[in-house]
Amino acid sequence: MARKSRKAAAVVAAPEIDVTCHAAVYVRLSVESKYSHSESINTQQMIIAQYLEKNPEISVYDTYIDNGATGTNFHRPAFQQMLSDIEAGCVNCVIVKDLSRLGRNSIDTGYYIEHYFRSRNVRFIAINEQYDTADPDDAHSGIMIPLRNMINEAYALDIGRKIKAQQRQAMKDGKFVGGRAPYGYLKAPDDCHQLIVDPVAAPVVRQIFQWASEGEGLNTIVLRLNKAGYLAPSYYKKSQGTISNEKLLGNGNWQTWTVKKILRSEVYTGDLVQGQTKIIDHRQVKAARDEWTVVRGTHEAIISRELFDTVQKNLDHAAEKREQTEVRPYTPNILRGKVFCAKCGGNLHRMRCPRKKDADRYAFHCISNSRVGKEKCPGVFIYEESLLTSLADMIQEELNTALGQYSLSLAQTAHLASERAKLKEKIASRRRDTHRLRESIRGLYEHLVEGILSKDEYFSLKGSYEAKIEQLAAEIGQLESGVTAIDRQIEEYRTLEKDAKDIRENRELTAELIDRLIDRIEVSKDKKLTVRFKFRSEFESCEEVLEQCRNMK
Repeated sequence: MARKSRKAAAVVAAPEIDVTCHAAVYVRLSVESKYSHSESINTQQMIIAQYLEKNPEISVYDTYIDNGATGTNFHRPAFQQMLSDIEAGCVNCVIVKDLSRLGRNSIDTGYYIEHYFRSRNVRFIAINEQYDTADPDDAHSGIMIPLRNMINEAYALDIGRKIKAQQRQAMKDGKFVGGRAPYGYLKAPDDCHQLIVDPVAAPVVRQIFQWASEGEGLNTIVLRLNKAGYLAPSYYKKSQGTISNEKLLGNGNWQTWTVKKILRSEVYTGDLVQGQTKIIDHRQVKAARDEWTVVRGTHEAIISRELFDTVQKNLDHAAEKREQTEVRPYTPNILRGKVFCAKCGGNLHRMRCPRKKDADRYAFHCISNSRVGKEKCPGVFIYEESLLTSLADMIQEELNTALGQYSLSLAQTAHLASERAKLKEKIASRRRDTHRLRESIRGLYEHLVEGILSKDEYFSLKGSYEAKIEQLAAEIGQLESGVTAIDRQIEEYRTLEKDAKDIRENRELTAELIDRLIDRIEVSKDKKLTVRFKFRSEFESCEEVLEQCRNMK
């Protein structure tokens, strides 16, 4: 009877624990650490590791870390990757140290816990709150979890308000509030809120203001700076180690908007003007002038107030002249962001060429000579209508070639349907194997409880089965990519057929068509076009995926 009683107890206990748990360990820290793992990140992982030691039936699929991500929204890279793995069927359990690590937005956090995870049969565990959706006795959670989420959200809002209040007070006290000092200044070594003059960049700032006071235009100043070889502000800050993100660097040349920003900034007179922008509905917008925080004489000036005022008058006068000039709107630029100089790689500038009797013409030309230096580029000039005519011919030829090349396989609908069916059967077979392995793991746990298997035997066999399940999950993902590739290739082929027909019949190019088909257009000095098409690489990548799937038994 005793043996029967133990077995009955084991059978009852087993459903309470998901022995096929493939857990996502989720860790979040609001303030990013300078290092890859901060003390707080490690603390969260340690607490979760201790929990897992006590619950060996849970295996970890992956750890997802958002270091420096706010909890007030869910636009976090690691969190989104975790959701993708849940959708792919790789994860059926999520573990966090506490509810606030999942999020501090009560509505969205409640959605994920009460709806998203439950609808996908994903177990959710918050260790500090002792909350586990697999625990049928946790009846109080229906009241406590929403309450805790609201407390976490209120805490986040309170912290946010305190930080903003501290920043506003710091601005009023004449302290610099910003991630990086303006070009021409450095942050004091002993006080990050105090600006000191940068002995290298400050002379460049003085030169810019001097040229502007003498009536030089922005284009002329930019050309002089580039010819003199001065590093653009972003590249200079990179050389100083204050910028590391490549997306913030630009093309390395001075630009007119950069110079204008410097010339309009009062910081160079020794005054701090801050709070010129504000956040509304998670978007940064300009603040009204009466909302700015202005404190005079907070740091050493690079230029005099008189020089600054002179430059402002020159800039205002130039702006008034432009406003008085009749401005006719440009026609839409359907090639925006697509046309580049084949020599220097710069964007080709679209310009209008007015004509008295006929409609204005438009042309694309390289501006490197006028912005960087005459020796920088031999120059490119091509009329828009000539460019579009040549482009239409190239698109039509490329489409005909691509459609002919892929038509043999794509036209055989029955063959594709058969290949798609084979892939679906491979997926179904692997899912059946996965189900059998999970049932085997459940049996292993029962055998461990009954004493049939030792602890070492249990973990050895369990690890072997889980490794096979992970392999099957990867194969299922690859096969599903093959099915998607077939569907996408057929759809792409039909779209390209329609595009080829439209161009053949009316020769008209549209912005939507160009954006869908073309990645980049390069124009040489002799007006030769080099076009990089999008659909070629898409077809080739689909074929690679399908070939890999065909080789899988």
